[in-house]
This record gives sequence, structure tokens and C-alpha cells, in this order.
Amino acid sequence: MGKEKKNVVDEPIFDARTLGTPKMLVLGLQHLFAMFGATVLVPILTGLSVSATLLFAGLATLFMHLVTGKKVPVFLGSSFAFLGGYFAVVASGAELGLSQREALPYACIGVACAGLLYLILALICKAFGSKNVMRFFPPVVTGPIIIAIGLILAPSAINNCSTNWWIALVAIVVVIVCNIWGKGMIKIVPILMGVLVSYLVAAVTGNVDFTVVKEAAWIGLPVQMQDTVFGLFASGKVNTGLVISSIVMIVPIAFATMMEHVGDISAIGGAIGKNLIEDPGLHRTLIGDGIGTTIAALFGAPANTTYGENTGVLVLTKVYDPKVVRLAAIYAVVLSFCPKFAALISAMPAATIGGVSIILYGMISAVGVRNMVENHTNFQKSRNVIVAAVILGLALGVNFSDLGSISFQIGSLNIALSGLAVASIAGIVLNAILPGKREEYMPNEENSSSLGKF
Repeated sequence: MGKEKKNVVDEPIFDARTLGTPKMLVLGLQHLFAMFGATVLVPILTGLSVSATLLFAGLATLFMHLVTGKKVPVFLGSSFAFLGGYFAVVASGAELGLSQREALPYACIGVACAGLLYLILALICKAFGSKNVMRFFPPVVTGPIIIAIGLILAPSAINNCSTNWWIALVAIVVVIVCNIWGKGMIKIVPILMGVLVSYLVAAVTGNVDFTVVKEAAWIGLPVQMQDTVFGLFASGKVNTGLVISSIVMIVPIAFATMMEHVGDISAIGGAIGKNLIEDPGLHRTLIGDGIGTTIAALFGAPANTTYGENTGVLVLTKVYDPKVVRLAAIYAVVLSFCPKFAALISAMPAATIGGVSIILYGMISAVGVRNMVENHTNFQKSRNVIVAAVILGLALGVNFSDLGSISFQIGSLNIALSGLAVASIAGIVLNAILPGKREEYMPNEENSSSLGKF
């Protein structure tokens, strides 16, 4: 008699058919709010357009879903990994007498080229098979990387909370109460409830400045031609040297973001209980992410990346239907034509974002732990302990040290690698060269069935 499989999922996993259209529309809003804080922060820090950012985050997400056969519930939002590249190019432009707005299109050229590297890796995956490529990204490598992503993000959540701990506490308490004691729809939208209640409390107590909202127009185009790469070349005033410098400075960052992509796709697959590396395939997700980044950059928007915040929402709500994420993308596209709404989101208190982010970022790390547990990573093997230890030590150590990054010279150019990039490279190399049998990321049906329970 064969061994009877035990279904360990004792909580419902909802989809469009069981929830109905009204609830799905609200759930789409929750994913919209989950990505808004971080997605909008990148253009605020760099000087890029908030509206263009929303437009191409939404379009890139829809393109990703199209390329992957609508199987992957992922949202593509602004990547923080390229911030250093933007700042470096703007600084180089300043030395040439260019303003920030004039220099940013040069940085966007570098980001557009970085996105093309994803296509090269996708081609390798297609030619040799995702399984062969994933031999270099087993759970003992991707798990610690995912854990590090959440832990590295956590301080930013604390910094946001510190602007007003009472407002942040409201968001945290509302999320917990709705998720643990909430009934029906309230239990499924804890993040949205946390954002709305905290924002409302902040507004009532005078902790929100709505001046920028009053001054903003209701309808406007999200893209200004002079802010795009096309506008730069149309002007006839292109500095070839700065173009080359931008490409050299920014393209190497893609090696780190591609590692994050693999980790995030593994995390999403772990969250929903499916092996997305095999179906629809890593090559398809890489194409979606890479082309999404390239097109966004050409039109003056930040680089895109798979968003851990939305993975946290998936884990929290247990609603894994990709349609929910596509709704969020459609909302983002529509709202990109409303400058007043963009201003309203920008006016959201940092403490509100911080309170919600504490839970979401912690969940990212928790997914990394679960990724290793469910794939039965054997930490009785010394090689696995060493690989995980080096990844965590380098990622956190470099990131939180006085250095902040590992820098080196290539000719006259200074290249800086983040702690996560250094850790990813070290982990992959160590796993490949250390003696002993290497583990693979190939979850079977039995352990996949338990991934729906958080």
C-alpha cells in the first residue's frame, strides 16, 4: 500500500472564483499600497518622475505577466540597487556643468543597458535549461540571500517609524489585529487597513502636509519627453564620454539585481507552493524583468525589480491569484495620469510606511527561512553551514559597516558593489567549488503543498 499524502495546508487559499470581483478589486488596492511606499521613494531620492515611475511599474508588471503566461503573482516596482549608479552619474554630470535633470537621462542609458543583461542570462537558461542554471542557486544560497534582503530593508522601516512611533504603532497594531482576529474580508486586507487607518489618524492629528496635494493638477501626462533618453538624443547635445561612463558604472549592478531576481522568484514560488523556476521558467521571468527595466529607463523611469513587499502580502493574505497583482498594475497605470493622486501618496507619512514595512520586511526573511526548511536543506553538512554563514556575514557586515560597499578601480572608474552583491557572488562561488554534493532547488509535490501555510 502506498504512503498516503497528508495535506498540511489547513487554511484556505483564495482565488478570483472564490472571492468574487468586488473583493478582488479591493485586494488589488492592497498590493498597490504595498508597493507604493518603496516605488515612489526611488524617484523622490533620485529626482525622476513619480508619475512615470507609476506608469512603467504598472506596464512592466503587465508585460511580465504576459511573458510568463499569467502564472507568476509578481509586481515590478522601483529598484533601490541602482541608486548609487544614479547618484554617481549625476555627480559626473555636475562636473560637466549639467543639472540633475539634464544628467539623469545619461544614468537611464546605463540602466537600460543593465536590463539587457537579463536577456543574456535568459538565453543561457533557455539553452542549457533552468535546472542546470539553478544548480548554482540552491536553497542554501537563495535562502540566506532572501533572509539578508529582508534584514537589510528592516533598518529603513525603523528609520521611517522613528519619524512618529505612535503613527507607526497604529499601522502595526491594525495589521496584526485584522490578520489575527479579523473576519471575512477584513482578515484578507490587513495591509490596506493598516495603511488607511494609520494615514487617517496622521491626518486627523495634523501630521500630514497636504500643500503639495492642493497644488497638483487632476490630470496630466506622466512622461515628459525632455526627461527621456529619446529626448536626450533628440536634443543633439549628447556627451559621448558621459554615456560610456554611465554604462560602465551602472551595468555591473545588474549582476547583483539578477541574483535578487532569482531569490525573489524562489521566494514567490515558495510562498505559493509552485516551482516557478521550472514553470513558466526562469528565462521567462528574466525576460519580463529585463525588458521591463530597459523600457522604463528609456522613458525616464527607475529600474524595475521583483517586489518583496508584494510577496509579503501574498504570504499574509494567502491570495495567490496573479489577477490581484495585475489589478494593482492597472491601478498604477491609471493613477499615473493623475498628478494629484501621486502627490497624495507622496504625502503619506513615513511612519505609516515604516509601520507596515516592519511586518512585510520581516516576512521576506521568514520566507527565506522557509525556503530552506521546506527544501530540506541539510545544515549538518559543513559546506552548507559555511555557504550560509559567508552569505549572511558579508551581506549584513558590508551593508552595515562604515564602508557600506566594496569599492575597486577599473582604470579611472570606481566600481562599488553592495554587501548583497558581494555576498551573492561569494555564496555562488563557494557552493560551486566546495567539496561534497551540491543541493538543488527542486521542491517536490509533498513539500510544496505545505508552502501555503505561514
